[in-house]
Amino acid sequence: MKINSKKIIDNFLLANLFLVIIFSLYFIFAVFMQINGEGIYIIFFQKFWNPLIVPLITILIVSSLLSGITSWLQRKVRSLEEDI
Repeated sequence: MKINSKKIIDNFLLANLFLVIIFSLYFIFAVFMQINGEGIYIIFFQKFWNPLIVPLITILIVSSLLSGITSWLQRKVRSLEEDI
């Protein structure tokens, strides 16, 4: 049984993206509830901000940057190979 590391990383990053989306939707809900006088939801969100949500957002941004850089480098290498 061969472990495909690219598939594992892709699944991890996909799950990370969905978690960021879910927390974003929850944040919008919490702000709406804060406006209506229910502050418990935003307090719950704040408790998870530093230990959970910030690393999720950081992983998402870093992986997007790395993906963009690697695809740019691959195109650059291909264009250099075609010039030869």
